[in-house]
Amino acid sequence: MNTQPTAAKSGAIKTGDAAPDFTLIDQRGQSIHLADLIGTQNIVLYFYPKDNTPACTAEACAFRDSFEVFRKANAQVIGVSDDSAESHAQFAQKNRLPFTLLSDAKGIIRKLYGVPKALGIMAGRTTYIIDKQGIVRHTFNDLMDGPKHVTEALRILQTLD
Repeated sequence: MNTQPTAAKSGAIKTGDAAPDFTLIDQRGQSIHLADLIGTQNIVLYFYPKDNTPACTAEACAFRDSFEVFRKANAQVIGVSDDSAESHAQFAQKNRLPFTLLSDAKGIIRKLYGVPKALGIMAGRTTYIIDKQGIVRHTFNDLMDGPKHVTEALRILQTLD
């Protein structure tokens, strides 16, 4: 599995930055390469702390419940945490999640994107809206209100063509 980022810089990604490229394994064991998705759809890339926790489950289910709205907005939803692909498979099946979950087991991509830690120790919750050209158009960080990431993402997608 290649999780080596192809972007040269590391640190907090901001609006207007090119989205750093990466390859990670999804819940089906398939390699997903961000560069392969650029140019086809807008991307909602959301980082969350942990499968099967109350706030993360609420966030994932909110993305699930709005999945058709994201599809109509020509956007692909991708969740990322440091859980294993096997954990993601169980989490996706249990909650009927129709979107991709990626395993960033070593936290390399989380660090590459500069996702802040909560309370200095826990993995944070940040969403990046990436347009079809691979440019980050919006970032949103709210640890406690996972479902708000969905409404914020949809609000920004409405401004993109």
